[in-house]
Amino acid sequence: MNPTPSNPSQPHLEKLARRRAGAKMGWYIHAFVYVLVNLGLVALSAANGRTWAMYPLMGWGLGLLIHGAVIWFLAPGGSFYDRLVARERRALGAGERG
Repeated sequence: MNPTPSNPSQPHLEKLARRRAGAKMGWYIHAFVYVLVNLGLVALSAANGRTWAMYPLMGWGLGLLIHGAVIWFLAPGGSFYDRLVARERRALGAGERG
């Protein structure tokens, strides 16, 4: 979780931690609203004997999935991002030696 090769400053870590926590909280709010709204749409659709609610459910679900992937895998400080940065550091370090 080191954003820089040397020891990062404490204020930088605090800022990064707050930004990541805020992004994750945003995803949780997004997911909560998704569930509430789509429950209402499914109930409305089922009450009329139709199945149209699956279209907004799938479309919005895809957006929620992409939002989650960005937050947990691709955002700076995420585990996948950190592994890519570490790999690039190793590659650059090997290039400087040879």
